[in-house]
Amino acid sequence: LKLCVLSSGSSGNSIYVETPRVCLLVDAGLSAAQTCKRLESIGADASRLGGIVISHEHGDHTKGIRVLAKRFNIPVYINQQTHDKLNGGLAGTEQICYFDTGESFSVGGLEFGSFSVPHDAADPVGFAISYNGCRIGIALDLGYATHLVRENLKKCQVVILESNYDVRLLQTSPYPWYLKQRLQGRHGHLSNDAAAQLLEELNHQELEHVVLAHLSQTNNHPQLAYKQAKTVLDKKSDNKVKLSVANQHQVGPIIEL
Repeated sequence: LKLCVLSSGSSGNSIYVETPRVCLLVDAGLSAAQTCKRLESIGADASRLGGIVISHEHGDHTKGIRVLAKRFNIPVYINQQTHDKLNGGLAGTEQICYFDTGESFSVGGLEFGSFSVPHDAADPVGFAISYNGCRIGIALDLGYATHLVRENLKKCQVVILESNYDVRLLQTSPYPWYLKQRLQGRHGHLSNDAAAQLLEELNHQELEHVVLAHLSQTNNHPQLAYKQAKTVLDKKSDNKVKLSVANQHQVGPIIEL
């Protein structure tokens, strides 16, 4: 099982997952051209994609889906409310596969567990992906970590977790007051503090790699997010968890399980 964060941030989010049987994307928030380019850089091919799984309708997660799906005839996995909210944004896509939030579905032997996350979208979800005894947790775009989120991220070998903003930087940022309130709200985004607090709970013996994702370019800095998460993970004297920070402008490392 391999995965790679192709991009993560306010301008585009996409995660590549591959097994010997199938390769797919979780979200496609880059343009189709940029997605193809980044896939090529890691030795992958968009024409081989067996699916695109969508977490929610916001453009930084869906920008490239329609063109990719039409050009390469890729099935799109989506819940009904997200599809409706896109309001024709997938017109011409031949293969729409609906899943019910809270239920599991399979894509080429990859088992996707979907779970609700608190965010200002129609029906946003996170995913717990299982394959051959391995488990990947993905939770981006959430205002706070609910009990459901925490339960689904437990026992994952890899966790890709939002660490969107630093509280102090947000307070002094040029953002208008209403936008600051949205980001900090219960249906906004996860701060470095909140992400680190959640990681303290998720830091179990089988955890191998944590990827901090969806960092704000205005209200955060990779070193700040990394330092807070690292401090928490290092509380365990035998900590061997690899920690990385996803980048908006280049692909991340290929993680193998």
